[in-house]
Amino acid sequence: MNLGLLGFDDATATLARAATRAGDRIGPVADVPADAPLPAGARRVTWEDLLDADSCDAVAVAAGGWHEGRADAVRKLVQAGRTLLLVQPLDLSMLFAWELDMIRRDSGARLVPVLPERLCPPIGRLRGWIADRPGAVESIVLERRLADRSRDAVQRQFCRDADLVRVLVGAPSRLATLGAADGESAWSTLAVGLSSPGHPPARWQAAGPGGPALSVTAVAADGRATLEIDPPDTPGGATRWRWRDADGAEAGEFDGAAAILDDLHAGGQSDGAGDRVRPAGWEDAARGVELAETIPRSLAKGRAVDLHQEEFSEIGTFKGTMASLGCGIVLLALVVVVVATLVAGIARETGWELGERIAGAWPGLVLGAMALFLALQLLPALVGGAREADRAGPPPRGGRRGKP
Repeated sequence: MNLGLLGFDDATATLARAATRAGDRIGPVADVPADAPLPAGARRVTWEDLLDADSCDAVAVAAGGWHEGRADAVRKLVQAGRTLLLVQPLDLSMLFAWELDMIRRDSGARLVPVLPERLCPPIGRLRGWIADRPGAVESIVLERRLADRSRDAVQRQFCRDADLVRVLVGAPSRLATLGAADGESAWSTLAVGLSSPGHPPARWQAAGPGGPALSVTAVAADGRATLEIDPPDTPGGATRWRWRDADGAEAGEFDGAAAILDDLHAGGQSDGAGDRVRPAGWEDAARGVELAETIPRSLAKGRAVDLHQEEFSEIGTFKGTMASLGCGIVLLALVVVVVATLVAGIARETGWELGERIAGAWPGLVLGAMALFLALQLLPALVGGAREADRAGPPPRGGRRGKP
């Protein structure tokens, strides 16, 4: 496989090393710093060259050094139907994440978020441990130790760890935060509670360095299970993990970058059978961004925020717009009735014939606006039918048509 790079950071460097070990080639690279340690054979190009499917089989997009120009390049690559490996999170914007999702649905592009920790074997084991104790698991605590506990670093790390919460206990329906009263200092000791009906509550905590990078503890009535995960000792090395429960302790290593590339080679056919967790899809990544974007709102309000798990699509956006427009038309109609009544009264008292004619026209104006609004409701059916026809393509020329 020939892998291209758009941008360069630690995550894409790790992917490039894993690809080289697997026998893949690193080909075109764009928007990469001049001093970046690129693998042998890499050639610098403009990002427009990555639009050509013959240039490479997939493009790994870096989150480090993110800027609006790279965001535009990613949009164009998704529109071109390219296969992309996207380091998470690219941008802490829910709108950008769901914009890519809507473009992906139209173009058929494959978006693979780089979320390797969910593929670590003990994560699937812990998920099974929780599932085997329905109603008996009291809490799940994730403690993430960070050297940099600034707002951006904490929010980005939570975005990645929120994916683990969704793997272990499902999609949360409520998010609550606990932090210092001061807005900036709240991030260094941030605690986030995630809950949903029928599932055990989870708590994510940011802590200072010292100890395992990530510790996940599940507490149940009959005991507890603990998973600790540490980053590699050397760049491009394997992640180290340790597992402890009532049956004993176990340790091992895991190459997350290789697991991501294996799924890429498999064409997304990997599943989550048994204790294995399926690779993340773009919706998983977008939901993580959505959760991370909710934290500032919860901190500012000082209360829990309900999450509705909305479906973000063009038809959903259209329905929301139509709902708002319908409310606006009703309110505007009430205003028109009041103003028309006043104008009609003044016109009758003063003998103003033009005013009477204008005031008498309000029923037609309101009915016309409502008729136009109702006609707009047919747009999804018309646009949807046209798109289905475009996807089906024209009938073959010079041959017989098949029977319906």
